[in-house]
Amino acid sequence: MRSMIVALSLTVLLTGCAQKAEVDELTVRLDALEKKVTELEARPAAGGGNAVKLDPEAEKKATELIKSSDEAMKAGNIAKAKADIDEIFKSYGSTQVAKKALRTKQELEVVGKKVANPKPMEKWYTGTEKAIHFDQGTTLVVFWEVWCPHCQREVPKLQEMSEKYKGKMEIVGLTRITKSATEEKVVAFLDENKVTYPTAKEDGSVAEQFNVSGIPAAAVVKNGEIVWRGHPASLSEDMINAFLAG
Repeated sequence: MRSMIVALSLTVLLTGCAQKAEVDELTVRLDALEKKVTELEARPAAGGGNAVKLDPEAEKKATELIKSSDEAMKAGNIAKAKADIDEIFKSYGSTQVAKKALRTKQELEVVGKKVANPKPMEKWYTGTEKAIHFDQGTTLVVFWEVWCPHCQREVPKLQEMSEKYKGKMEIVGLTRITKSATEEKVVAFLDENKVTYPTAKEDGSVAEQFNVSGIPAAAVVKNGEIVWRGHPASLSEDMINAFLAG
């Protein structure tokens, strides 16, 4: 690195006819630059072993497993989806893929779990308390916040779905009104996007029951059992039809 800098410096000096003062100043700057470069080059090694060392083969195999899990989930094969994710953490737990798969693991952990009807909501903005009946029929529950960009995109899309499956599947939106959210903003958002399916404010107990760690999040409950958990955009019509037919 120093030889490269020196070569460039000499080129400047020879072509620029620099004075001695300029040479001295350039030498000082050169020494400072070399010191900085040396520090930067040494930083990974001086990290006390904290530098991330990727194993390409392990990352590849973990990636294949998470892809397989996603495909199994879409096909309704929950046992296979869980087995693939468990294998990632068992055999490739130190990979970057494993870190990214943690949320998927949390989602799959609640699939098959029995859930009772929640306690009364704090407030309903559309719909009424009668909208939530986890113990019977099929319900898609969506957790969201008005400040979340992804929620702003996904929540309105569910309106069309609620109309298409009316009488077959209930859709319920739940918000805790966190951070910069207010009831006024929630009402304005629902009105602006013409969202009419039941939406309420909850205290977080329902989100906790469904292992919600990030939003937007969604779950399908059928006759008191969670049959699917994931991102609302991942829920296809084929999957919904399979839930309704099963």
